[in-house]
Amino acid sequence: MNEILSNFIELFYPRICSGCGIPLLKGEQVICLGCHIKLPRTEFGFQKENAIEQLFWGRLKVSHATSFLYYRKSGLAQKLIHELKYKNRPEVGYHLGYLFGQENKESFLMTLPDILTTVPLHPDKLKARGYNQSDEIAKGFSEATGIRFIPSVISRKEFTETQTKKKRYNRWENMSDKFELNNDIIISGKHIFLLDDVITTGATMEACGKVLLSSDNTKLSILSTCFAIN
Repeated sequence: MNEILSNFIELFYPRICSGCGIPLLKGEQVICLGCHIKLPRTEFGFQKENAIEQLFWGRLKVSHATSFLYYRKSGLAQKLIHELKYKNRPEVGYHLGYLFGQENKESFLMTLPDILTTVPLHPDKLKARGYNQSDEIAKGFSEATGIRFIPSVISRKEFTETQTKKKRYNRWENMSDKFELNNDIIISGKHIFLLDDVITTGATMEACGKVLLSSDNTKLSILSTCFAIN
């Protein structure tokens, strides 16, 4: 009966692919099979000294760093992140996080992480959006990998302007000293996976990472769903 009702509802309110806008078929979730195949995967998971690791050389001591997708202007990844952040579609984040974890699980488990946490939003922005997009990604990632997700390990001390149109130095200046550690005890001596939705210059991750590494005997790895390129 539930399946019949669901099929009836979808005649009038079809589920739409978040990538291309066509109706989803039975069994498809969030994105259609065509968009799933077209996802611009970086394949960084098993690459030593990949572009994300190189981004933090001399800036932040990281054990491992990777991104799942390339983020290009007007590309598929940008469309999905836009749906997640600005169209009230938290399920897009969960789905991308699950795919990220599922397709790269073996490389993540090789690094023996203890805790997964995320880059925080300022409370005002969190209230306006209703959720932290990176938390939604982390929930899917945790489900796929079994790595424990602990939100709100760090918080923003003050509101910061959007990074989108800022140049590299201005991004770093905008993020410097804007974060603080909420719970030192829970991460002390642990290997932390820090996750964000998109890495561009790495300024936000650098600022958050330094706060996490200020705890005794912590190790840090960097994860992002997308890596922005020209």
